[in-house]
Amino acid sequence: MAVNTSSPLRAWSWIPTLYFGQGIPYVVVMTVAVVMYKNLGISNTAIALYTSWLYLPWVIKPLWSPLVDLLGTKRRWIVALQFAVGAALALVALTLPGPDFFRWTLLVFWLLAFSSATHDIAADGFYLLALPPHQQAAFVGVRSTFYRLAMIAGQGALVWLAGTLQQRLGDTARAWVVVFWILSAGFGTIAIYHLLVLPRPTEDRPAPRVAVDPWRSFAAVFVEFFRKPQVLTMLGFLLFYRFAEAQLVKLVTPFLLDARTDGGLGLTTQAVGLVYGTAGVLALTIGGIAGGWLISRYGLKRMLWPMAVAINAPNVVYVLLAWFQPQSLTVIGAALCVEQFGYGLGFAAYLVYMMMVAAGPHQTAHYALCTGFMALGMMLPGMPAGWLQEQIGYVNFFGWVCVATIPSLVMTALITVDPKFGKKA
Repeated sequence: MAVNTSSPLRAWSWIPTLYFGQGIPYVVVMTVAVVMYKNLGISNTAIALYTSWLYLPWVIKPLWSPLVDLLGTKRRWIVALQFAVGAALALVALTLPGPDFFRWTLLVFWLLAFSSATHDIAADGFYLLALPPHQQAAFVGVRSTFYRLAMIAGQGALVWLAGTLQQRLGDTARAWVVVFWILSAGFGTIAIYHLLVLPRPTEDRPAPRVAVDPWRSFAAVFVEFFRKPQVLTMLGFLLFYRFAEAQLVKLVTPFLLDARTDGGLGLTTQAVGLVYGTAGVLALTIGGIAGGWLISRYGLKRMLWPMAVAINAPNVVYVLLAWFQPQSLTVIGAALCVEQFGYGLGFAAYLVYMMMVAAGPHQTAHYALCTGFMALGMMLPGMPAGWLQEQIGYVNFFGWVCVATIPSLVMTALITVDPKFGKKA
């Protein structure tokens, strides 16, 4: 008897694990690596500069996305890249004990980032091919939920585990080696599982290379994107909406971990995993869900300004934390949750704006370009953030972050939004 590969029950067998697997390498590169380097004594300047460079694969992934269409099936890409991610995680574990660990682990994180960005392309394309349109919409929430669970697992559980192992083993590097071996084994298991379970949709095949020059067509898609009305204002919004947040996010973990004598809060690694990686991500998720609901009810145009304020105004909590240096974990956790909830709320508007910009006959490619500019907007401001903080201290740095919200508000005032976009009919 033939198996219905698009049945809801069959979809539940692979969508949660696929998007959990999509989230893990991203959170490892962007967040877990920051905690690890801070634990191992790397300076804030080096952490912010070099980990910001790791955004680059997500910035430029539209440039090689045609290869995923032209060479092999999406299913093969997914499985191969998951094995590559598992191997890269093992390489981090192998290079950590060495004397030049910073250079070698950064090199491996680059490999991990490129593998993860390419996996994103294949996974999203496979999702569209394996499900009919009504199921694509029905499982959007499932995708998002399991991606967020990956963030909690990475920023929360893995960071907490690393801190616990540091206390038990008395060796920070060895603790992180164990964490990355666990990650590698887990990702290898996910790859084997998907090799066995992922459906084989008939539409999942290499794109034809006859009759039309695919590279010329791809170039035409680029040109069409840059011919959109008010393109410079649009790009300015994509680049500057998170200008302040891009600088803040690189220094939150170092601030929480740094000693009080250095201006930080002196939290343990386990505490950071609990208040920032778990409670904070939950608040971020709730904010994102609330933001999506508000936009669906009132429309993007009406909610844009409240959400622009929501993503920027809560940054003041870090000024207060740096100034007063509270010792209560409850107070610190509540402040982080306020900021993360505001970030989730405000980021919903950003995502819906990208959907509005991408709407049209080349929606997938144009949305990928938007996400590239989104990543660039996080990469460039984050690079000098660590150096700036070390020059002026945490209180003044977080004060600067509040001032740096101005470009976001200016670009919010300049863009044009369709009054009906995002609002449920």
